[in-house]
Amino acid sequence: MLVWLGVGDMNPDTLRQLIANCRRTDRRSLGSPREWTPNRVRQPGTDSSVFTEAGAWEFVAEKLETGHFYEEMRLDKPADAPAVVMKIQLAVDVPLLYVKIQIGPGIKAIGRSFHYSDHY
Repeated sequence: MLVWLGVGDMNPDTLRQLIANCRRTDRRSLGSPREWTPNRVRQPGTDSSVFTEAGAWEFVAEKLETGHFYEEMRLDKPADAPAVVMKIQLAVDVPLLYVKIQIGPGIKAIGRSFHYSDHY
């Protein structure tokens, strides 16, 4: 069972490092299980362009950097691993974007979710 820790109040230094690691290819990866599908998510402000892999990571970093609301949680798999979750409104005519980033050893950014969602 997932355990929600509440509204994001992560240590500011940890948050800064997580943001930096989202931008570094050697400090980010994709985890499992995952639903990481940026190529199916339309970029805000465009008619048909979708996110690239790098663009998705930059978008996550920008949202965290600009103080977008996030929640902290503990995952089932791997057991008790920390993660942040954001639900982002990209446009009024599309479902929310659901983003989950697991925080790995050394504050490594591990992508778990980047997809439209009607469920959250």
